[in-house]
Amino acid sequence: MKHIFKQGSDASAPVLLLLHGTGGTERDLLPIAEVVSPTSSVLSVRGNVLENGMPRFFRRLAEGIFDVEDLIFRTEELNAFLDSAAEEYQFDRRNVVAIGYSNGANIAGSLLFHDANALRGAILHHPMVPLRGKELPNLSGIPIFIGAGKNDPICSSRETEDLTAMLTQAGASVDVHWENYGHQLTRTEVDAAAAWYNDQFNNK
Repeated sequence: MKHIFKQGSDASAPVLLLLHGTGGTERDLLPIAEVVSPTSSVLSVRGNVLENGMPRFFRRLAEGIFDVEDLIFRTEELNAFLDSAAEEYQFDRRNVVAIGYSNGANIAGSLLFHDANALRGAILHHPMVPLRGKELPNLSGIPIFIGAGKNDPICSSRETEDLTAMLTQAGASVDVHWENYGHQLTRTEVDAAAAWYNDQFNNK
């Protein structure tokens, strides 16, 4: 998978896995990584699917309707890529925290839905429920931040509440931050995620 790896100054800090939104690239979320954890190594990945020329992490059939078969395939593909990247760049595969926005948050959520060991934690900006009717693995001890818009036209409040409930029932520790800027990723939301990250990973 096309990607950027940046070695951080703190080898013990979580590696940040950056996953862009539809039409983005592996450079989009690099400034966010600097805010959240400037000493971390960063692995920023570009989605392998194109929709009208725009990179995505999995196909969809229509707005808000995922191609479930492709979602599952691409989730396995990304998880395997993380395994190989950990070997190539010599980082701890068990110490990866995802930061995803929109489509990138959805594939990060799908990693959590499929593999309890895929991520140590996750910051999900404006995610949807990746799959319904699936029994989740035991996510005990995995902290998750969800940034959501009360007036998000793509991801409804109910979607956020459903995802929160599903992750919580699987044992994850979920914190939700609400904004009123639709599907937009704002600096205040990023700052809230950074404060949450600091509390979860730097104060323990």
